[in-house]
Amino acid sequence: MKLGGGMRFGRTSKAVGVAAIAALALSACAESGGGDDTGTDGGGNEAAGGAVTVAEVNPFTSFNSDSATGNVDINGKVSYLTHSGFNYISNEYELVPREEFGTYELVSEDPLTITYTVNEGVTWSDGEPVDADDLMLAWAVTSGHYNDLSDPDPEVEGDETGVDYFTYAGSTEGLGLTDVPEIGEDGRSITLVYSEPYADWESAFDILDTPAHVVATGGGLADGDALIELFQSAPAGDPENPEERPELQAVADYWNTAFDTTTLPTDQGLYLSTGPYIVQDMVPDQSMTLVRNEDYNWGPVPAVEEITIRYIPDANAQVLALQNGEVDIIQPQASADTLTALEAIDGIEIQRGPELSFDHIDIFQGGVFEDPEVREAFMLTIPRESIVDATIRPLDPEAAPRNSHIFDFGTDGYNAAIETNGSDAYAEVDIARATELLGGATPEVRIMYNADNPNRVDAYTLIAESAEQAGFRVVDGGLPGAEWGAALANGGSGWDATIFGWISTGVGVTGVPQLYGCGSASNYAQWCDEEAQAAMDELIITTDEAQQQELQIQVDTALFETGFGLPLFQSVGINALSDQIEGTEYMGNQTGIWWNFWEWSIAE
Repeated sequence: MKLGGGMRFGRTSKAVGVAAIAALALSACAESGGGDDTGTDGGGNEAAGGAVTVAEVNPFTSFNSDSATGNVDINGKVSYLTHSGFNYISNEYELVPREEFGTYELVSEDPLTITYTVNEGVTWSDGEPVDADDLMLAWAVTSGHYNDLSDPDPEVEGDETGVDYFTYAGSTEGLGLTDVPEIGEDGRSITLVYSEPYADWESAFDILDTPAHVVATGGGLADGDALIELFQSAPAGDPENPEERPELQAVADYWNTAFDTTTLPTDQGLYLSTGPYIVQDMVPDQSMTLVRNEDYNWGPVPAVEEITIRYIPDANAQVLALQNGEVDIIQPQASADTLTALEAIDGIEIQRGPELSFDHIDIFQGGVFEDPEVREAFMLTIPRESIVDATIRPLDPEAAPRNSHIFDFGTDGYNAAIETNGSDAYAEVDIARATELLGGATPEVRIMYNADNPNRVDAYTLIAESAEQAGFRVVDGGLPGAEWGAALANGGSGWDATIFGWISTGVGVTGVPQLYGCGSASNYAQWCDEEAQAAMDELIITTDEAQQQELQIQVDTALFETGFGLPLFQSVGINALSDQIEGTEYMGNQTGIWWNFWEWSIAE
């Protein structure tokens, strides 16, 4: 699996899990099928070759999709093409072990003990083995073991002390239950021992996008062995007594920022591959080209020799590019007009299905929104029905505003949550009540969103028009597609409210503290509720599904009651592709149509 943080923000409305928010974003390559040094398609046949061009909405921004700023859907998809892992997710939302890469063994249930082993011969594309330093880096980043950031008093300026070293996009609460792992004598394995049961242990750990030997030297250390020594010798973080750790800080700073780029780095170490493809070329804000990694033989070798990803945010432009033969596959942010246009094109296949996604507007929990009544007033102005009318209802007449931050439409959890979570308070716009709550004040609110995304533009326009009727002075904080993801970390200074979407893997529950946990790097609104946090702490160590649902409803309710923001809508997915492309299957999670790329081929 891939440690990507469970949810990824994305094109517009990809997001939540099948029954609940997912845990960790799984990286993938292929099901057991093997390969050999000559390269096969997974069935023993010579790889066929050829090239495929795929349109994506967002431009690529980082080779570190595990970081809070790099956790964008397109970055995760490129990671999926270029990195291997211990398992992947099928389009049935099942976790499939990939034993060609390595294995994980449940050694003990009490205490929960797991051993991960990378197979001999698995390497980065520079020839360096994937081994203990990579395993230790993955654990150090995703466990939060060294973090010693204090819990500051918001009323006291400068009360914050200590630091969270790695800006990991996911929740550290699960692997935070482990101590420093033991490295196996083979140098390719580690053993994790949990202090408590952990609900998502099977999808909790994997190799990162970032090579440990590159992070080590980039952070000023001699090599990967020195990185292991640093992690083994550094004491656990203690928020009560934080201490400066310059070596650890240098490594973390490099990991946090060095892999962010919109151009192909001159340092090849910044885009190494452990998977079937390796990046060959990048044109900023336009395209990326990947070619088969000729050294890859620890999984099915894909039939397609070359893949070009073109960044085309506009759905109509994607349709036109497909019609003109400029691209072979599109995944637009579709509307009824998009579907009508596609149905008029000969020689293509259209795939439709539900997406594990939702768009939402989050409110920064300070500054202009410090007062909960101002948050409530703003939420009462959000015209969710009008937003659905303008975006997805033309595509799905049954579409409705989503009334849960946690659960998907139609699930038992959703139906139970909306009975008690307080979402009914925002079923309709109430300008009179919002005006009353403001009491004559005219707060200035900057709303940030992806200005290259048509659905986000529509949502912003409708929200701004409605909020201004109650007295809010709305500032357009829209940013280009290559900039908005990184700007999510600037809440309170760059934005007061932000519109974006979460994309889920479809498995697990650890995505809940990832998005809403106090201090989580993906909790951009900096929301923190002690009772909800207690429920999340219990959630990750709870394996009973009924109890998991109850705990998630507690969090969902707190989000509405305290003014976190509002979910807007859940989306419908449409893929369209040339009928010359064979082997694709629809997938509604964050991997999308890429989920089985190794099975793609081009008809002769």
